[in-house]
Amino acid sequence: MASRGGDVVKNKQVKLKGYVKGSPKESDLYVTSESTIELRVPDGSPEGAILVKNLYLSCDSSMRIRTGESQRAEFPTFPLDAPISGFGVAKVLDSKNPEFKVGDLIWGFRIQWEEYSLITKPEGFFKIQHTDVPLSYYARILGMPGVTGHFGFNEICSPKEGEYVFISAASGAVGHIVGQFAKLKGCYVVGSAGSKEKVELLKTKFGFDEAFNYKEEHDLVAALKRFFPKGIDIYFENVGGKMLDEVLLNMRSRGRIAVCGMISQHNLDHPEPVYNLRSVISNRVRIEGFVCFDYFSRYSEFLDAVLPYIKEKKINSLEDVAEGLDSGPAALVGLFSGRNIGKQVVAVAHE
Repeated sequence: MASRGGDVVKNKQVKLKGYVKGSPKESDLYVTSESTIELRVPDGSPEGAILVKNLYLSCDSSMRIRTGESQRAEFPTFPLDAPISGFGVAKVLDSKNPEFKVGDLIWGFRIQWEEYSLITKPEGFFKIQHTDVPLSYYARILGMPGVTGHFGFNEICSPKEGEYVFISAASGAVGHIVGQFAKLKGCYVVGSAGSKEKVELLKTKFGFDEAFNYKEEHDLVAALKRFFPKGIDIYFENVGGKMLDEVLLNMRSRGRIAVCGMISQHNLDHPEPVYNLRSVISNRVRIEGFVCFDYFSRYSEFLDAVLPYIKEKKINSLEDVAEGLDSGPAALVGLFSGRNIGKQVVAVAHE
């Protein structure tokens, strides 16, 4: 089945230099071209192995957890001096797997940050059936961010027309998608972001009713009351810490909070305390955390729901593309200073 079997090429990789404490730096990662790879599945590889050319790599805040020393089952630590990994889009060059043929395009989790990868157990990978949209969509709205936003908002939050929705980190990979889902449901939507440019994008490109720069607000409780004088029905949580604490004081009775991420806490040795949990009792607020993997078994259902919105241009998806693996460390680290607008993607190669 090999299409280019026997060719041996250099394989540029992005590796972790040392475990990260505090805010990550570009110097915590390094790019190397020392490795080589044969462009075929080696003899003796497990049945089901595939050899792929990586096209797009996804920069995700959860990757910060994997650069630290503490082990967490859902986000295992990256080995030192080995390629980091995450979500990505790739093309199959050789295959011992009947589900993935040479030439197939796939997306999935734990694609290593390198030009070519041997995937011995391609579990959690999906064959891309719809190629009439840009391939990079499968690293954003048709990949993890879209699955997260669709099920997190539409199922966990159970939105109703006319409800009041607040989204933190609203210009990020998931937040700007959730805001558009909320508008499609007929909700009133407000987002927070970290710059004037991002605030304007939320209102002009993504249809948010209002947005504000949280860095300019000295009193978040007052800011939320200004935008939500009647309170918040749904909070889509991407930030954590102080933001979560002060949103709790503004939740309406029977409000719902979907906890998607807590990017403000990733670089802290000790997470910030949340003091206002008592209001969860008095306002009967439901809080539920989740991860996108919970819904991967329903991916075809997700496509049926979201693809029509994309093709009818009812949803916009913004990406921030860094070209080449050499730009990978800066792109990933930039997530934690808010450098990106929309989904941060590294384009390793173009189909």
